[in-house]
Amino acid sequence: MTSCTERGKAVSPVASPDPFIESIAFGQRMQILRTRRGMSRSVLAGLLGKSPSWVKQVEGGRLQMPKLPMVLRIAEALRVRDLSDLTGDQSVGVALFTGPGHMRLPQVRTAINAYPLTTQWEAPAPAHLRQRLVRAWGARHSAPNHRDVIGALLPDLIRDAQHSVMQADSANERRQAQALLSEVYSLSQFFIAYQPDASLLWRVVERGLIAAQESEDPHTIGVSAWLAAQAHRDSGPAHFDAADAVNLETIRYLEPLLPEADDNVLAIAGALQFEAGYTAARRGDTGTAWRYWDTARAMAERLPAAYYHPVTSFSQAIMGAHAVTIAVELHAGAESVRQAAAADVATIPSRPRRARHRIEEARGYQLDGQTEVALATLDKAYEAAPETIRYNGYARRIVLEEAESKNLTQRRRASELAVKIGVLAA
Repeated sequence: MTSCTERGKAVSPVASPDPFIESIAFGQRMQILRTRRGMSRSVLAGLLGKSPSWVKQVEGGRLQMPKLPMVLRIAEALRVRDLSDLTGDQSVGVALFTGPGHMRLPQVRTAINAYPLTTQWEAPAPAHLRQRLVRAWGARHSAPNHRDVIGALLPDLIRDAQHSVMQADSANERRQAQALLSEVYSLSQFFIAYQPDASLLWRVVERGLIAAQESEDPHTIGVSAWLAAQAHRDSGPAHFDAADAVNLETIRYLEPLLPEADDNVLAIAGALQFEAGYTAARRGDTGTAWRYWDTARAMAERLPAAYYHPVTSFSQAIMGAHAVTIAVELHAGAESVRQAAAADVATIPSRPRRARHRIEEARGYQLDGQTEVALATLDKAYEAAPETIRYNGYARRIVLEEAESKNLTQRRRASELAVKIGVLAA
């Protein structure tokens, strides 16, 4: 019988090791991380293109740690923060789905964490705050270094929006101020996402939802729900139901308003429909994913041809990019390439959204075995918005994987891109 003591210290016979601090085998780390994500062996196997038996053998130690390309795919499927969390080798500490901390993150964090109880200065007029938000969203879509630009604007925007709520003189003014505050938190979420401060991200998500509810404004409520659904989905399969719960409840809330809705409300409803399809695709539910995409496309066609939602980018122009995302998440390489060929990237005015689309295209090309095209497409993503690719886990995984390619040209190109986006040192 195995003793439950080790070096005089009690050890629980049922406690699982912590893969972040214990020296344990790769397969056991993989099993612990999979279990914590609420993912079955069958689901992980499907994401990796392997059998459940293969996953079981790796986890049980009957198969050795796979080569780097497969390790990177496992890391992507399990959404590990750092490659060393999976491998146990601290010498390969490469952040994947948590990007680097931006230099402006401390100032933004301080502004969010502040708890103003007194009014030290007069809040700006709502119209003035609205104009600043319009300019901030415009900068977010047009600047290649959009995180740097937004990070500089956010501390003052957060402070002024909070004071605007505190100094509201009537119930109507307070609702308007809450709508502005919720929108500031939405902008904050774009800045904080994929940075190493998950608790700050969730604080912003929750505050944005509360402020939106207090505003009683349908568009504001829709935007906050859209961002909350993304945060839940990005937390892994165990949180897909939570993503659907907030998403579908908001769709039900908006549906009675749509016959007479303005373009912004119609657009956020369409964006929520696509997000439901995105989550279905992550689950591997092909029919449901494309059905939601069809519904979203029909809603986009009700919008003016030149319309572009300032937060979600929802529009007629974005539906081709959304189709690529659905196909990629379903791991359909040939369909991803077909949809990429049909999508018109030139019609996407937002630089970060255009870069994101290029990354999705690159994923599709890699799934289809067109590695050289995938790397060339990632170069285009970098040209559009370096800060988007720098924080994108899928792009980081592709360049790391191809940096190990046997093809010298591909290896050199991937290595150069890895240095540019900060994955590898120069």
